[in-house]
Amino acid sequence: MKVSLKWLADYVDVPADIKEFCDRLDLTGTGVEGVERTGDNFDGVVVGHVLTCDEHPDSDHMHVVTVDVGAGEPIQIVCGAPNIAADIKVPVATVGAVLPGDFKIKKSKLRGVASNGMCCSKRELGMGADHSGIWVLPEDAPVGMPIADYLGQSDTVLDLEITPNRPDSLSIAGFAREVGAMYQQDWNDPTPEMAAKLQLDAEGPAVEDLVRIDVDDDVRCPRYTARVIRGCKVGPSPDWMVERLAAIGQRSINNIVDVTNYILFLLGQPLHAFDLRKLQNEQGVAHIVVRAAQPGEKLVTLDGEERELTEDMTVISTPEQGAVALAGVMGGLDTEVTEETVDILLEAAAFEAGRTSRTSRNLGLISESSMRYERGVDDNGIEARSAAAAALIAEVAGGTVCHASGNDAGIVDVWGKKTEPYDLRFRTARFNEMMGSEIPVEFIEDILTRLGCTVSKADDADVLAVVAPTFRPDLEREIDLYEEVLRLWGMDRIESTLPGGPGRVGTRSVEELKLDIVNNALRASGMNETMTYSFAMPDDLERLRMKEDGLGDPVELINPMNAEQSILRRTIIPGLLRSVAHNQAHGVKNIQLYEISRTFHAAEGRQLPKERQKVAGVLVGSMHDDAWNAPAVAFDFFDGKGVVENLVRELAIPKFRVKALDAEEAPHLQPGRAAQLLSGGIELGWLGEIHPLALDAFDVQGPVVAFELDLAALIKASEPARPYVDVPQFPAVTMDVAFVVDEAVANERLCQCMSSAGGKLLEDVRLFDVYRDAERVGEGKKSMAYALAYRAADRTLTSEEVEKAHAKLVKKVCAATGAEVRG
Repeated sequence: MKVSLKWLADYVDVPADIKEFCDRLDLTGTGVEGVERTGDNFDGVVVGHVLTCDEHPDSDHMHVVTVDVGAGEPIQIVCGAPNIAADIKVPVATVGAVLPGDFKIKKSKLRGVASNGMCCSKRELGMGADHSGIWVLPEDAPVGMPIADYLGQSDTVLDLEITPNRPDSLSIAGFAREVGAMYQQDWNDPTPEMAAKLQLDAEGPAVEDLVRIDVDDDVRCPRYTARVIRGCKVGPSPDWMVERLAAIGQRSINNIVDVTNYILFLLGQPLHAFDLRKLQNEQGVAHIVVRAAQPGEKLVTLDGEERELTEDMTVISTPEQGAVALAGVMGGLDTEVTEETVDILLEAAAFEAGRTSRTSRNLGLISESSMRYERGVDDNGIEARSAAAAALIAEVAGGTVCHASGNDAGIVDVWGKKTEPYDLRFRTARFNEMMGSEIPVEFIEDILTRLGCTVSKADDADVLAVVAPTFRPDLEREIDLYEEVLRLWGMDRIESTLPGGPGRVGTRSVEELKLDIVNNALRASGMNETMTYSFAMPDDLERLRMKEDGLGDPVELINPMNAEQSILRRTIIPGLLRSVAHNQAHGVKNIQLYEISRTFHAAEGRQLPKERQKVAGVLVGSMHDDAWNAPAVAFDFFDGKGVVENLVRELAIPKFRVKALDAEEAPHLQPGRAAQLLSGGIELGWLGEIHPLALDAFDVQGPVVAFELDLAALIKASEPARPYVDVPQFPAVTMDVAFVVDEAVANERLCQCMSSAGGKLLEDVRLFDVYRDAERVGEGKKSMAYALAYRAADRTLTSEEVEKAHAKLVKKVCAATGAEVRG
């Protein structure tokens, strides 16, 4: 939220030291994201005096003027405004000035005549919507004075980060209350004074005769109020209002809309102004019905887009026209205020926060109003804020506010669900004991009172009875009050102390130590850690072509940020593929990323989703670019296998094996380049090259080697350390053997058979050659050659022992796999 310090100063004393003020805000929980000087927007724009005005020699509507800008010789400007004339004062943007919209003034020629600046309208300066002609300034405007100084536009604007639990601070008045509490000074609430200016038209029709309101569900809409202002004239807003809105980045539209925006930013109350005549039925009554949208119902919103609604959304409607506005989000185009509007129906309401948030995000309509409604608008006090708005509309647009025969407020009010304040206790002794402080009770009472609480002494001398205001929905418990006092006292003022208790020694868990090993092993393999969103698209698994077996049901979010992130992820791979696509789009070819994060899935009968911590990685491109002595080699399945084997070795996982998967078992991986990773009977995860169709779905250029492992399974399978193997004292005997087997027989199968048959003497098995030739080894066959190492720990093996063990191994392997020994 942007806050003009000039505007804020009307209601509370603003510290002169802006840096100290910003630092204090940061310490009290209000982040300052930026500080802007608004006068800087008008650098190079000065007050000019038009000396001469002649017709353009080659145009029937442009004029050539000379203007004194207080800088020596007058400058020549070509101007097309109809009201330009000699001897008037106007704002002049000189060469080099940058106007709103990043429009830079340059020397130019217009139909052959040189122009060295621009005479400006209000709209061109961002000071209003009037673009009919040049802005003519008063005769006493000093020539050459910067326009920001002349208009008093030199201001400092803070860009604040208001946390979601503080809807009260999303307004100038609410922030003034916060500043008053920070510095223990009084502040001026503008609401009573503005509301007191409301004058009702006792002679005209009563508002009940013009408006009828029905609210179908008081949960969707706890309170809905309407006023009628008749005889308005829609037009430009007064300069003071335009300046206030412009300071916080809001463009002036017209006096009616500007008032609703002014009250929104000043008091935090979203408003909507309808053209009353567009709502009235044949009897002249606007029958407002607040209800759920009907499935498939459509509404053209103020931005001109036709939107299809769902029954989860709340609409403002009439029986004759159907939906005319989207509650809390945006009005409808058919009932908007235009220059022909005379009578206004002013809506001030409170809508359900969660539903408003879902509606705005599902439709992609995030507005200043929806941002406040989704955090919570207090239904108490709406009548006063509405009265302030109606009085201001009558002041700037010349209308009269209808009276009400049923009340003195001139309002139709349906209040079905009133928010009640919380009654809390504040135990001062307990507070100081918990905080390790000695904060005076007088300070506690003062701060809570300045924050809007009602504070009184309870029966116990150490207890305060506190009634939390309804505009602070975050103050629900005693501990919430503690937080408020502590943050305004200043946590930096609390002396640091060590916790008591003898012999407290901290240590790290086994899981934490194993996690360090995983991180170190992957980084040592050249991988870079990354972090992706836990939110996912509903069709991620479909796009990845991954089977849902074993992944559980998706966890759908009640209040998603947007429709594309509406569930929690069940696998990390889609997020990593999006990171790959982002890197490739920015010219990065060689990518090695890994992530350790949680995945989520729902289970029937469980209230909370089940979480699994996984480690996943992707390898794209090559380890290095082409060099004169080492050409780049693209990553393939075996590079990924090497990364996983390094990880398995560092975790001391025994009996690790890689089992090939067919296309049906892993449709998201390329056939022949897919594997399941196991340790004995423990399934660790999978490894393979992502299928090209899946890569296309994520706009990724392949090949991409990926793996995803279950971290809990890795820790369970790991040993405390790799077993120690002494340096061999006796030599090994090596023998080679080549088996001719069917193509379907995998290396893993042969190695298992050899390890089992070789017994204690077989120390190592290494595949060193694979040969295929239909004439020499047969059609559908392959020759796999192995180097076998035999060794005994207590003696030197004889040739007879080795030959006997080797013959036994060959015989058992041939019997188990159908292999033949190649001669």
